Amino acid sequence: MDTFKVGFSRVNIDPPLGIGVHGYYKPRFASGFIDDLTVSTIALEYGDMRVLLMSIDLCELPTWLCEKYRAAIAERTGVMAENIFLSCTHTHTGPVSTHCTAFACDDGPVDTYRAFVGVRLQDGAQLALDTLLPAKMGFIVGWAPERVAYIRRYKMKDGSTWTCPPIGDPNIDHPIGTLDQRVNVLRFDREGGDTVVLMNYGLHADTLNVDLISSDWPGWMQRTFETAVPGTKVAFFNGCEGDVGSTHVFPEGGDMNDTLISFDNEMKSPGMARFVGRALAGTILQVYDKVEYVDVDGLAVLWKNVRVAANVPDPADLPLAHEYKRLHEECGDEGIPYSAMELTTVVAEALRMCDLENGPDHFDLGLCGLAIGPVALVGIPGEPFTAIGVGIKEAEGWKCILPLCLTNGCEGYFPMKDAFDEGGYEARSSVFKGGVGEAIIDGGISLLNELREGRQ
Repeated sequence: MDTFKVGFSRVNIDPPLGIGVHGYYKPRFASGFIDDLTVSTIALEYGDMRVLLMSIDLCELPTWLCEKYRAAIAERTGVMAENIFLSCTHTHTGPVSTHCTAFACDDGPVDTYRAFVGVRLQDGAQLALDTLLPAKMGFIVGWAPERVAYIRRYKMKDGSTWTCPPIGDPNIDHPIGTLDQRVNVLRFDREGGDTVVLMNYGLHADTLNVDLISSDWPGWMQRTFETAVPGTKVAFFNGCEGDVGSTHVFPEGGDMNDTLISFDNEMKSPGMARFVGRALAGTILQVYDKVEYVDVDGLAVLWKNVRVAANVPDPADLPLAHEYKRLHEECGDEGIPYSAMELTTVVAEALRMCDLENGPDHFDLGLCGLAIGPVALVGIPGEPFTAIGVGIKEAEGWKCILPLCLTNGCEGYFPMKDAFDEGGYEARSSVFKGGVGEAIIDGGISLLNELREGRQ
């Protein structure tokens, strides 16, 4: 009889100082370290089927680079490329990994770092496979505590829509959307080895606003839990976080303790990273001992392509878009009549318009699914809104469904259709037309249905 096995590894991917820091439309260059960046790899085996789940402390990796990395890992380890899931934690204090269009930076260090990460991914994959041990799996769904996450898109009293409006702004009316506070936890108890925990929750890893390298709150969560429960290792896989941040726009009580208001109207500081990380480690601690163990009778991987229309600009909007792009690149945004997140929004929108001036008219998005017995993971190559994860979790026949963002690619934001009518940073910067969110939900459910039918 085949035996379910699990392996784990963690390798360092710290960059050199001076490299561009990813995450905003303003230049930042690494001047030091708060903590390390790592890749945490979970290897799974059942019979002759092997799968690699790799959590990477970077903001994002483009699809073409993920394909290159996965091919190299496959050649090194023998694991099929389609069975390799590269998922970024979305830290906004990690280095750029490709040529940066948001601000000018030297491509030389970026090229060198990109090659280094490729080798470390291969190392991490091989090390995880080398530690495969018989294991059993349990799952449970926890609930995130208050003050950790908030919908960051708001309807204003004047009828406009803002992403990250000024804190305390009396024009704020209500958030647009509902949080999904479910925290998915998979626990792998390995015979003779550390217990491996996979944690999945949708929240931007953007609580610092510094030019120091850091894994942000996921690193705090990981270290806090592993210290509290010796003999465990945690890997974080971000969920549907496209419209979710950690800022309370009407702070009260101790909300402002050990934090600052950033340039983009958000509550950010090393103290915020510590708070969010500790709070979510506490969520895992609350449920860790009460997982439901299930039989893992096989592994299955399935990919599905979703075709969506491109958000091609109106030719009448292009002259202003090109002017804003010029002012952004040549003048550091001087002359663009906006500030804070409004400035970020119009710059991102202008860059999107210029990039799509000559098409294409559509994009193909690759969704990847993994069945671990009665539990399913769905990888999405970008930043989906919360409602997408909620929709995918409605698929029938699974004990637990974990949607993973920024997995095997980053194609931008995936808002729901109504967001394109409402406006806001995510929809105005998205390269997709309205309907992309709904298409991903339909594709994800179809993928899960096919995986379920294949198990029966």
